[in-house]
Amino acid sequence: MVFKYTVKTFSGETLTNYIESDNLEQARKTLQEKNFVIISISEVKEKRKLKAISLPIKGKVKLDDLVVFSRQLATMVDAGLPIIQALDALYSQTENKVLKDVIEKIKNDVNAGQPLSEALSRHPAIFSRLFVDMVKAGEASGALDDILDRLSSYLESLTKLQKKIKSALFYPLAVLGMAFIITTFLLIKVVPSFQSIFEGLGGKLPAPTQFLINLSNMFKRYFLVVIVAIGFLLSAIRFYLRTERGKTQFDTLLLKLPVFGKLIKKIVVSRFTRTLSTLIKSGISILQALEIVGKTSGNKVIEKTIDNVKQNIKEGQSIAEPLAQTKIFPPMVTKMISIGEQTGSLEEMLTKISDFYDAEVEAAVSGLTSLIEPIIMIFLGVIIGGIAICLLLPIFKVTEMLH
Repeated sequence: MVFKYTVKTFSGETLTNYIESDNLEQARKTLQEKNFVIISISEVKEKRKLKAISLPIKGKVKLDDLVVFSRQLATMVDAGLPIIQALDALYSQTENKVLKDVIEKIKNDVNAGQPLSEALSRHPAIFSRLFVDMVKAGEASGALDDILDRLSSYLESLTKLQKKIKSALFYPLAVLGMAFIITTFLLIKVVPSFQSIFEGLGGKLPAPTQFLINLSNMFKRYFLVVIVAIGFLLSAIRFYLRTERGKTQFDTLLLKLPVFGKLIKKIVVSRFTRTLSTLIKSGISILQALEIVGKTSGNKVIEKTIDNVKQNIKEGQSIAEPLAQTKIFPPMVTKMISIGEQTGSLEEMLTKISDFYDAEVEAAVSGLTSLIEPIIMIFLGVIIGGIAICLLLPIFKVTEMLH
């Protein structure tokens, strides 16, 4: 049964919240044991109303903020500080406004008698299922400080991996963006000024120059239409990628890309093994761990693969056998997992695999950056150099006629 209550705390603060209990008297007793002065308490007919007070999150909480949150919370819990006081300290130290508001809500929920994991679960936009389930496992085992420390280490490794990928992609995307802006400026401003000069010279323009002028005229005339069309196309693609079919097709395509596909597979293997190792070490059952890994993989192909793995495990197979049947996980990975299962050291083996593939991802990202740079320079040279040559061809032709 779920009851909605309004109470006065020891400090005089008024709290309104929800509590689950077998009956009304038990709910009253639980609140009185926490030294609350009950103002009102009534049964809520539908349990789902318990989640009604969870307000939508406006703004973002970065992974870096979560790393700091979990690391500081682990340190304070390890030092013997009660959860309420630890959350109060985190509230005063946190600079992110969104996370600060959420911490206050979590503190109020814990103060009202809810476990920390339950209070965290009411903010799924910030705390993933992996985060919540690991905290729940820590509460059940009495080793919350160790679990939080392990969780913060996991988030730190995840943050490090994401930063490497973002830094590798930033340069090419920035250069391509600049190339688009420069090309647009040339077509709209520079080419038309040359067009008036060419008209004064008379005669027939070379085919490349005429094509460039036609392209410039079309671009000027339909510039807004092109921008709107691109925006509409991007919106349509974004909408399609939110569907189950679109996401699956896109994730399948990513894994099959010539150069990036191999990098993405390495990232997938690294994240899969790191997450699974962290969950198993935290005392979460293998089936529950696999379900969490699948939901947090961010790739529909991997999610479906892990669903098959779960089904096969229920039928008595090992983890390595169904993984070996896919083309995503290399033979070395499945063999090491098989050895880990046989020797009872699966979590240690998974950690070794994730460490190895983290290094592989770092090397692949560095190699990809080195490969992309000359390709981008050639691309820019062809585009801008091609425009320059097209504009100079008529001038060369006039010069030849004068000689």
